[in-house]
Amino acid sequence: MINISKLDKFIGENHILKSIDLNIEEGKTTVIIGPSGSGKTTLLRCMNLLEIPNEGEITLGETTIKFHSKIKLAEKEIISFRKQTGMVFQGFNLFPHMNVLQNIMEGQVTVLKRSKDTAKEKATRLLSKVGLSEKANSFPYELSGGQQQRVAIARAMAMEPKIILFDEPTSALDPELEAEVLKVMKELAEEGMTMVVVTHNMNFAREVAHKVVFMEEGKILQEGSPEEIFRNPKNERMNRFLNILK
Repeated sequence: MINISKLDKFIGENHILKSIDLNIEEGKTTVIIGPSGSGKTTLLRCMNLLEIPNEGEITLGETTIKFHSKIKLAEKEIISFRKQTGMVFQGFNLFPHMNVLQNIMEGQVTVLKRSKDTAKEKATRLLSKVGLSEKANSFPYELSGGQQQRVAIARAMAMEPKIILFDEPTSALDPELEAEVLKVMKELAEEGMTMVVVTHNMNFAREVAHKVVFMEEGKILQEGSPEEIFRNPKNERMNRFLNILK
């Protein structure tokens, strides 16, 4: 689904990602873990070109983009690539002046050029899927954090992306609201949605991930199945990180 090769990202003089190689399999859930500042979110944002890498290449499906610090990507190329991905942010990022239904319809109408009737039908089905049919006419400020995040997931799904990227989707939620969101994500995983999830929730990683990736200081130190990662960490740094979270 996504193949990342020799990816480097600088922000100013800071070398954030250092020659990253990573393969994301179709229909699988990949969870990225690691300490704060390890480059997890930057890697996720590079996957849909919210951040443009300096070097390396990314292949998504049949599309390959090569990056070079001296070559600027065309906006049309960026938009075309980004359409294939969905993104769910830590802070929800819903449009505050639109109700729930309108939030899920907006991208369908403006980007995918669907009719309002078609977009509304799709949005209504997705709201039912995430358990929020009764909130269609509510505004974001009237929802709990867990409800807002479920709307954000429905909005991402409405664009019918090849892959959904989750950037610490539950870190701003209390445990009860977190459980609401994780339930929806687990259902998507069971249905075979391709997902990449940056999270500090090790239980989710153990239960749902097909592959866990551990990052530190802009590098991938280990990747493997949850069993391999949690039962047999290959280096002391990773062992310390996991012990702190127990």
